[in-house]
Amino acid sequence: MSKCNLSMLVDFYELTMGNAYLLNEYSERTVYFDMFFRRIPDGGGYAIFAGLEQVIEYLQNLRFTDEDIEYLRSKNIFSDKFLEYLKAFKFECDVWSVREGTPVFPNEPIITVKGPSIQAQFIETMILLFVNHQSLIATKASRIVRAAQGRPVIEYGSRRAQGGDGAVLGARAAYIAGCCGTACTMADRDYGVPAAGTMAHSWVQLFPTELEAFEAYAEVYPENCVFLVDTYNTLKSGVPNAVKVFEKLAEKGYRPGGIRIDSGDIAYLSKKARKILNDAGFDDCKIIVSNSLDEYIIRDLLMQGAEIDKFGVGERLITSKSEPVFGGVYKLAAIEENGEILPKIKLSENVTKITNPGYKKPVRLFCRKTGMALADIILLHDEHIDDKKTFEIFDPEFTYKRKILSDFTAENLQIPIFERGKCVYKSPSIEEIREYSKTQLSLIWEEVKRFENPHKYYVDLSEKLWNIKQKLLRNVNIGKL
Repeated sequence: MSKCNLSMLVDFYELTMGNAYLLNEYSERTVYFDMFFRRIPDGGGYAIFAGLEQVIEYLQNLRFTDEDIEYLRSKNIFSDKFLEYLKAFKFECDVWSVREGTPVFPNEPIITVKGPSIQAQFIETMILLFVNHQSLIATKASRIVRAAQGRPVIEYGSRRAQGGDGAVLGARAAYIAGCCGTACTMADRDYGVPAAGTMAHSWVQLFPTELEAFEAYAEVYPENCVFLVDTYNTLKSGVPNAVKVFEKLAEKGYRPGGIRIDSGDIAYLSKKARKILNDAGFDDCKIIVSNSLDEYIIRDLLMQGAEIDKFGVGERLITSKSEPVFGGVYKLAAIEENGEILPKIKLSENVTKITNPGYKKPVRLFCRKTGMALADIILLHDEHIDDKKTFEIFDPEFTYKRKILSDFTAENLQIPIFERGKCVYKSPSIEEIREYSKTQLSLIWEEVKRFENPHKYYVDLSEKLWNIKQKLLRNVNIGKL
């Protein structure tokens, strides 16, 4: 769905600014933009970055059709020079990005864009759209998967998603973050997210009896029989009828696939259902549950001893219902003038909205002995960390909080994606992204990953960058930009 030309899915001010840049001879000035986010959803300790593949597809297809040009001409506010520029448009920016699936933290640059101002500004909307949406869903899915404690989680939310792309790309993001599959067929076809499904309540209702509904289904799918047992009465009819059909299948050499419970007191029903199944000799029959689940309900169900083998999670995952906005932003960080990179800063009375200036790169520090992530440091592009020396980092909010690091390794988080408009990065398969994300998340301490009051992961600025930021703050305060 996202592979079509989305060039006109843009905030209108990016077009008006582009026209004005061109007429003021600012269109070719080299600028640097950072895409980052300010706060982790749900009060969590980490986020999962997703959406890079769609950003790449968008930039590779960035062009303007004759219909686009005629539409803009009809607005009667754009110059002929600007419309001719768009007609001959060719993407020429450099782009660096964190790898998709990486755990990320507030205020560090995830994507950095360098290029002509008219182009770097124009792509703001779509970078934010793809990254904000998929990172939000991946982050929520990661929390839900962790709550399941190793039990598979399947994404069930297409019918509650905000539109088609919300369903398909949401399923993709959820799979990257650890879900085992999706109910969304198109996500399987287009992105390789394993799709699965069995029956709805309507299947059971269409037949004269529940037992006949199960028998008819078993005739078609004897090797993977999963029955929805809560249409009428889970314990009095649903599970007993499922057992009757499983017994007939067993005579033919088939084992049961499972039962699904979609309503009621899931903890109680799952425990009672487990006993019925076990007593009938079907201790290998899986119990799957759904019904407005999230990480907190899943955690509570397991704390109550619920007998659950697999979770189906829908609306609260695909919409990130508890906090449906990721909040990523795209801000100018530097410009080039006479060959010199000049840092730029945005100020606000809201301190969290003050940006980090300069052409930068994020670096992750890992403990050499354990391999665990210790902290991230944001450096200027030409800075390097000597991992043979001790290194002191601070909490940017509370500078009296500090860590002294030694015996560590340093890894650049960003890699080149585009060079002068040419893609130099081969997107990995979704399975590779998923495995990479799992590995990287395992390197984050459990204290950072807990749901309530997580330990704060340090993201510091280098001393040189810190000093530049403070100088800019002082200069702005005295009216000197």
